[in-house]
Order: sequence, then structure tokens, then C-alpha cells
Amino acid sequence: MAEAVLIVGQGLAGTVLAWALERAGITFVIVDGGQAPTATAAAAGIINPITGRRLVKSSQIETLLPIARAFYQDLETALGVPLWREMRVRRLFADDHERTVFASKQARGELAPFAAESDDSGFWIKDAARVDLPALILATRTHWRQSGHWRPQATESAFSLVIDCSGAAITRRSEFGFVPWEFSRGEIIEVAVAGLSPDVVLNRRHWIVPLGTDTAWVGATHQPGLTTADPSLAGRRELERSARSMLGQRPFAVTGQRCGVRVNLPDKHPIAGPHPSVPRLGLVNGLGSKGVLWAPFLAQQWVAYLLSDTPFVSKIAALRWAGP
Repeated sequence: MAEAVLIVGQGLAGTVLAWALERAGITFVIVDGGQAPTATAAAAGIINPITGRRLVKSSQIETLLPIARAFYQDLETALGVPLWREMRVRRLFADDHERTVFASKQARGELAPFAAESDDSGFWIKDAARVDLPALILATRTHWRQSGHWRPQATESAFSLVIDCSGAAITRRSEFGFVPWEFSRGEIIEVAVAGLSPDVVLNRRHWIVPLGTDTAWVGATHQPGLTTADPSLAGRRELERSARSMLGQRPFAVTGQRCGVRVNLPDKHPIAGPHPSVPRLGLVNGLGSKGVLWAPFLAQQWVAYLLSDTPFVSKIAALRWAGP
């Protein structure tokens, strides 16, 4: 008899999906060989309600944020591991254009309720958060090893449904060749720096997120079209320049560097659900730089589909790329 669900890949998407299935009582196995350059490797786990040079609210933030908060807080309570941290973002204006854009949007109420106090240097963003992704991956892997749900490898034909959450490695599956995948390499550096507020993310083109006492991450670069996860000197120098611009005279030293490959789609929405013509194959992918925000919602969609055959929201469904 075939086992129920095989989840391929234990990055953020696979981990969140597996936890949602466990909570719903759906039998699953999660497998991860650790070879793929996942986006999670270079992700800081930040949820930022207002992003980009155009200063726009993250897509569907009002809907997705409460779902994400409840999901990660449930997970940290169940595992007894701190994962979710409420943060504020200090958005520093990069130039006069950003000042003008902010003033205009703030006056029209477009950034409510997330934009807070402002001055000539920047403004504050409230209701941001950070999920400790390394702790999330380690704690859930330990949990599932002990329960027998985690394996380093598995035979896909032994399962009635295979959900691919392998990130950039999705290109190995010809069945999803109709999806217009886009890739970008992202790099972050770890720095030793004293005096940062533990609850504040600094943001100007890049971000600085404190990790603990005297340690922070700076990131992430965006290098479209690159699929190799090799840290580069150019990436390090770019991030060092950003760190200097945000930290001013505060000294810092680079202590590490990481690299991952993001998967995006042209319409800027992730993709999830069953394959349009291969019912025993599905996926969660294309989370881009907002995976922590989107992953719990996508997992909920899978649970609703498996328990009651509820269709996936059309803007994320694989069917939108399948053609007529």
C-alpha cells in the first residue's frame, strides 16, 4: 500500500508544509538530501510590510501576516524553541526620490497601518517580524527524525502524492517545464558589530538584521539569472558598502558569507498545488524573497485541498501557467 504524501526538500517551504500536514493529521514523509542551493540558506527570515524602492505594501500583507504569526507561534510553542520575534524596521531614505514617494503615499494613506513616525532620514515600519530559520530547520528535523517522518532519501513511486518543495532544483522535473521559472542568486554576510537594537532591522536598499549579542546579517544581494550558490567577492563588497552606509561610524567586521538561489515567477506570486495533468505530483515554489510570509498560507491551501478537495487560489495555482 502506498504511503500518503512525500515532501521533497526541507527548506522553508517543505518545513512549513510538513508541519501543517502534521497538525492536520495527514500522514507524510519529508526527504532532504541537502545537495540543492536553497534560498533558505541565504534568507534572514524577515517579514517587512513595506518594501522596494517604490515603497509598496507587501502583497496581501493584511491577510498573510496574521496567518504567519499564528503559524510560527504555534510551531515555537509546540517545539519549545524561540522562532518568532516581533520587530520594527527603520527604513532609511536612499535619496530625495524616496523621500518624495514616501511623503506622497503617506499623505494618501497608502502605507497605513504600517508606516509610523518619519523624519528627514527615514521612517519607521511597524508589525515587522523575523523567523529564526536555522532554528526552525534544525528543530523540526530533529523532531521528525525522532518520529520517523524525516529521511535522507525515499522512493517516490512508493507514495500516492509527491509534493516538490526543492526550490531551484525543480528544473530537474520535466513535468513542470511549462512554468516560466526565474532565478536569482542572493548573498548575505555575517558581521560582528556592537550596539544594535535587538528588535530593529535597518533597511536601505539592503537590510541589517541583528541576530544576538554583537552579531548581525547584512543582505541580501539580487543577481538575476545566476543559479550557482558560490559566495562572491563582488557580493561581499556590495554588502560591505551598504553596511557602512547604514552603520555610519560604527565599526564592524565580516565573519562569514552565505549564498542561496531564489525562485521567482513573472507575476511575482508563488506557485502551489497539484500538477494540472499529473495528479500524483504537486509543488510549492517561487516564494522569492517573501517566503516566510507566504509559506504558511500555501501550506493551508494544501491542507484544505487534501482534506476537502478545496481548489487552490487561482493566482498561485500551477494551472495559471499551463495554457489553454
